[in-house]
Amino acid sequence: MESQANEALLQEIAQRQHLIAELGQQTERERLMSAIALRISASLNLEEILNTTVTEVRQFLNCDRVLVYQVEPKSEITTVVAESTQPNYTSLLDTKIAPPLFGERLLEYSQGNIRVLNDIEQQESPTAINQFLHQVLVKASLTVPLLYGGKFWGLLAIHQCSGPRQWQQLEIELLKQLATQLSIAIQQSELYQQVVELNTNLENQVKERTKELQQSLDYEAILKRISDDVRDSLDENHILQVAVWELAVALNIDGCDSALYNTSQAIATISYEYTTSLPTAQGKVIKMTDFQDGYNQLLQGQYFQFCQLVPSWKGKVAMLACPIFDDRGALGDLWLFKHQEQAFSDLEIRLLQQVANQCAIAMRQARLYQASQVQVQELEKLNNLKDDFLSTVSHELRTPLANMKMAIQMLGISLNRSQELFAELRKPPNEQNKVARYYQILQNECERELNLIDDLLDLQQMYAGVQPILLTSINLQTWLSEIAEPFSQRLKSQQHQLTIEVAETVPNLIIDSASLGRVFTELLNNACKYTPPGEKIVVKAVNCQEVMQISVLNFGVEIPNNERQQVFERFYRIPNSDPWKHGGTGLGLALVKQILSRIGGTIVVAHSDRNQTCFMVELPLTPVL
Repeated sequence: MESQANEALLQEIAQRQHLIAELGQQTERERLMSAIALRISASLNLEEILNTTVTEVRQFLNCDRVLVYQVEPKSEITTVVAESTQPNYTSLLDTKIAPPLFGERLLEYSQGNIRVLNDIEQQESPTAINQFLHQVLVKASLTVPLLYGGKFWGLLAIHQCSGPRQWQQLEIELLKQLATQLSIAIQQSELYQQVVELNTNLENQVKERTKELQQSLDYEAILKRISDDVRDSLDENHILQVAVWELAVALNIDGCDSALYNTSQAIATISYEYTTSLPTAQGKVIKMTDFQDGYNQLLQGQYFQFCQLVPSWKGKVAMLACPIFDDRGALGDLWLFKHQEQAFSDLEIRLLQQVANQCAIAMRQARLYQASQVQVQELEKLNNLKDDFLSTVSHELRTPLANMKMAIQMLGISLNRSQELFAELRKPPNEQNKVARYYQILQNECERELNLIDDLLDLQQMYAGVQPILLTSINLQTWLSEIAEPFSQRLKSQQHQLTIEVAETVPNLIIDSASLGRVFTELLNNACKYTPPGEKIVVKAVNCQEVMQISVLNFGVEIPNNERQQVFERFYRIPNSDPWKHGGTGLGLALVKQILSRIGGTIVVAHSDRNQTCFMVELPLTPVL
């Protein structure tokens, strides 16, 4: 009994020691497995994770080969993506296994089932995968699926090639735990790769967008430069030259040209071009019927592009055509050329369209300007013809009027001699008065016509600039009195009071006295003509900084504000402003303004009190030569 008790005690002690040993081994394995899992999860690089896994598992389980299979979801092609094997066994790395080989087991694996083969030779019904394992000298295998998030990724497999192996439950559990850790690491790696790819794509998109924005800004700068240049030009040649050169250089293309249309003849003439390597085509005349479809689009304001094989240009050339088009139709076109098959970008197309629009506006303005210049030249010709006509007619009228004046003078002498005859014949005095009145009317009208012709001739000579300027020094106080002297009788008869006021500080004026005399004679004549009886006429002279101001002011009459600028125009007379019926041609003030312009002076109708008229003349203190 004692021996049995000892034996039972020894067995119990042995069992306890065995359990302690198994617990120690399990603890060690769990520690090692935790270390392996930690090393697996330490990286986000998939290749590094897989290689670490197969190496650690082979060393941990002391087996001949450890593999990781990756299964493509759609094609079900299985590839060995990681391997750790003993040196004396064939490597299966990168081996691809067609679907039929694994097909019979993939459904089970995708459901999380593991496959344990202790001895392949003892399998009663060898499968295709077992035959494959037999071919690569595998005696036993343990295969665990890799699953995460309901997705079947691949397999973690252990091969024993040296002989059959009885896989322990603990080994199976450990491998399942490692497969779980590996699945998590694969998921994290793939998520990380997705994040990296997203960041890379985002960076690329940002770079691409930044590049597009910069290119857009560059094109806007090009467009502004071209627009500013062509907008300020009225030369059609310059407009097209700038557009062609700027586009070719800014876009760094092989060529650019511009053609002008003659729609009535259905031709396009290449007027300007810029090219670095393409054959020149400047001056070439193209019949629109030779490229009917293309020119139909251009004439309708539409652009187009195409790529064409051009043997003389040694390859394919991309071409972009855009019309120079406005609301009146097509004026011409712009073409871009580059040696490549790649099409022109949207930015390039938009830039060309905007440049073409600016060219159309500038060209239309240039053509309108040229047309206006032609009209101006024609008007100048008509004006010259009119001036020649007036000059000729004035000369022709002056000759007979001079003869008439001489005849009137002779008539006057005859009338004086006839006084005695009238006395002898004892005719009534009223007959003598009639003859004298008729004579006076004839003399006055003849004098009026001569003055008109003199005004016309003087005005024409002023515009022609043929009258010389003769400078003299004049004292305004004395000179103005001399100018006013011929009007004394007229002032007295019309009951006008003339006052001349010259400031003491006024210096002598160096000027063409004849021209200035003509000016103030005309102004005083106007003042006498339009001042009501009993009113005043005042002439004032003051020096103001670098000019002399001389004003002729008459009371009792005023010029409306809306008429003040027009009174200096030739032949202009203010409507209903001549209640005394003095008449006139409207040339006097025009002649005054022209004379003053020639000697460097100006005249304006100055603002004055109500019921007054003031003409202010400004003359330079320094003589104008």
